[in-house]
Amino acid sequence: MADLAPVSVSPSLLQPTGPANAAELAKRGQIQETARKFETQFLSIMLQQMFEGVEPAAPFDGGPGESMFKSFMTEAMANQMVKSGGIGLSDTIAREMLKLQGLK
Repeated sequence: MADLAPVSVSPSLLQPTGPANAAELAKRGQIQETARKFETQFLSIMLQQMFEGVEPAAPFDGGPGESMFKSFMTEAMANQMVKSGGIGLSDTIAREMLKLQGLK
């Protein structure tokens, strides 16, 4: 069997590099969720404005309930867009919120 030389490890490599405790992890999770919700609402409002003047053709119109449920449709579309990566707004917002909290 070959002789193996001992390996020394620097103590700094053994220190955790991530968040210090559970409270900080929870705060980071809350910030990420808040940023995603903000991006969802932003996209929902954008989509509502985009569909403002759209009127479907006669056999496919939604009747009187269409205008009432259009906001649900745009919110669902915005939610799916954020789940698929969004437009990058939530990442930027989360980064800035982390800086404000001193978490970087």
